[in-house]
Amino acid sequence: MSSLTIDADAHVLECHKTWTYVEASQRSLMPTQATEINTDGSPRTFWIFEGRAHGQTNVGLTNTTKESREMADVEARLKHMDELEIDVQVLFPTVFLRPLTTRRDVEIALAQSYNRWMADVWSQGKNRLRWAAVLPMMSMDAALEEIRWAREHGACAAFTCGIVGDLMLSDPYFYPLYDTLSELDIPMCIHAGNNSYTWEDLFLRDSGYSRAKLAVISAFHSLLMNRVPDRFPKLRVGFIEAASQWVPGTIFDYARRQERRLNHPVDRTQVMHDNRFFVTCQTDDDLPYVLKYAGDHNLVMGTDYGHNDTATEIDALRYLKTGGQVSTQQIDLILGDNAQALYGL
Repeated sequence: MSSLTIDADAHVLECHKTWTYVEASQRSLMPTQATEINTDGSPRTFWIFEGRAHGQTNVGLTNTTKESREMADVEARLKHMDELEIDVQVLFPTVFLRPLTTRRDVEIALAQSYNRWMADVWSQGKNRLRWAAVLPMMSMDAALEEIRWAREHGACAAFTCGIVGDLMLSDPYFYPLYDTLSELDIPMCIHAGNNSYTWEDLFLRDSGYSRAKLAVISAFHSLLMNRVPDRFPKLRVGFIEAASQWVPGTIFDYARRQERRLNHPVDRTQVMHDNRFFVTCQTDDDLPYVLKYAGDHNLVMGTDYGHNDTATEIDALRYLKTGGQVSTQQIDLILGDNAQALYGL
């Protein structure tokens, strides 16, 4: 059993420094910031990308400090991790959980600046702050170059959303990326959110479930149905920040479709294991039921550190140890071994 406690889904909040890791000629491609005053007198900050304002509404103001969530003080972040009894955090972005640009050159510049900021954070983090690389998906050659660079500078995953532009992740366009990730021993992590203006605008007034969570579940099903794991037998895939309650139902739907098509039974309890799929769970999931189908070795857990939304549980990892839902052995796997296996730590 692993002796490490790993937060499989933590976040950073992008700040002014995030966009400074570019050449002078690229600075005009970086976003600007605007602030408005709410009716209660409190400020609200927006990032402006190509005329669109993206507000920071899910910031963990009450349970994290600005210096910690924006990585202005890496030591403060590490100290807070100690207080939360977390050994390693895997860091995901915040603003990239939505579409930001239609321009290839801008996408490349944004990804490069963010990734170099994260590499800088990792270099200060005593190898306790690992991270998922943002990739310029519109330019596959640049994406492959970027993930190779990121792998050498502390990245342990490739970040994506479940929908990229007008493509599902099962599209052959992404096959060169899956080849490279397999070669580098890095998982693809599909985080709640989306990278499609069509999807974003369709659910603009939605609570966030359809806009952010359904794309993760759809990607799980689509990758299975299109046999992507069979094509890339070394590829690991994480499904991040969509809870896990949907796992049994999605596996059942996939299995019934496969059984009709192939005319032989599918072992529903082995689907995630056989396809190297990992899902982040939450403490209020019905874990005994989910584990019947996910198996002991394919659930991980995150705190959503830095955010304040339906997935945020700053004490999730500690609470799981005392909640009494699952066995001590299963807890150790969820909090340690499984995350190590997913991220190759």
